[in-house]
Amino acid sequence: MRIKTKSGTLACRSFTLIEVMVVVIILGILATLVMPRILDRPEEARRINAKSQISNIETAIGMFQMDIGRPPTTSEGLEALVSNPGLDNWREGGYLQHGRVPRDPWGREYIYRSPGGGGRPYDLLSFGRDGERGGSGHDAEIRSWELD
Repeated sequence: MRIKTKSGTLACRSFTLIEVMVVVIILGILATLVMPRILDRPEEARRINAKSQISNIETAIGMFQMDIGRPPTTSEGLEALVSNPGLDNWREGGYLQHGRVPRDPWGREYIYRSPGGGGRPYDLLSFGRDGERGGSGHDAEIRSWELD
């Protein structure tokens, strides 16, 4: 296609329908390959956040244990880290920042038991995305004794 102007003739080339379709198909293939990786990142970030929170709670349990001589009991729960359940030597201000026990990244409470299984002094875990025991992948439990 040529366009005439006062200064001369310009040559213009336009894309054919086939060329446009090829570009759209290539973009579709790229989106199919890349999008699952991008969309999977938020769930991976939640799992990393849960591991970090569990590690911080474990540090607080360790400080509680140094002051009290034992970890919180199951009945005291993690709340013993932010409010004194009537114990001597409990640290004024508590053991966790912001004076509250965080919820896991899916909005649920962490599961805490003391004593724990397998001879552990306590078990601390999140059931992961699905909120149920077991599972695999992003639905797998995140356990304090199995942190990477």
